[in-house]
Amino acid sequence: MSVAAEAPDGAEVLFNGIDLRGFTARDGSPAGWKVEDGAIQVVAGAGDIVSAARFEDALIHLEFQCPDMPHATGQAKGNSGVFVQGRYELQVLDSHGIAVPGTGDCGAVYGQLAPLSNACRPALAWQSYDIVFRAARVAGGGEVVEPARLTLLHNGVVIHNNVTLRGPTQGASDEDEGAPGPLRLQDHGDPVRYRNIWLVRLAPRGSERYEPG
Repeated sequence: MSVAAEAPDGAEVLFNGIDLRGFTARDGSPAGWKVEDGAIQVVAGAGDIVSAARFEDALIHLEFQCPDMPHATGQAKGNSGVFVQGRYELQVLDSHGIAVPGTGDCGAVYGQLAPLSNACRPALAWQSYDIVFRAARVAGGGEVVEPARLTLLHNGVVIHNNVTLRGPTQGASDEDEGAPGPLRLQDHGDPVRYRNIWLVRLAPRGSERYEPG
């Protein structure tokens, strides 16, 4: 999928382009970000926002725009993050032009897995993430019997291909991998913008446990 991809039939639209009724602050109070020109913009210091929708397996689409911060470098340059289920962060950052991206660059599973390539567009360009997420499978006692996995397309380019996640990333909302969780967008102090956010719930297929073969 690409920028401005229309939500398919049956999708749950998390942001309607008008207001933040689909999101709250992490403590359940009203979200403190602003809506302008059909996009959500981070308000520094307002804290992360989380979707009212909680999900397990899902296809998630969203679009983001990093601000132009020509004098900033590294993690101070258009930083935000998308936490799948509130637990697994996909980094949002202005990493345009970096030859070999690392585990802190745009598209990384933060602190765990670097993207296969750098698909980052320049600052102020709208970009897309399409996430195919398979939630962790847990046994009756709560222990993880199969870690969560995901595939990530950044601007239509596969940068993670059915990768196994190594548990919740730094800053996760919780460690309860067996529970449904929200989409969480990070306030890292930079005026990153988001729009066109929707998901399609995916029914588990086959065995609850994945058996590689």
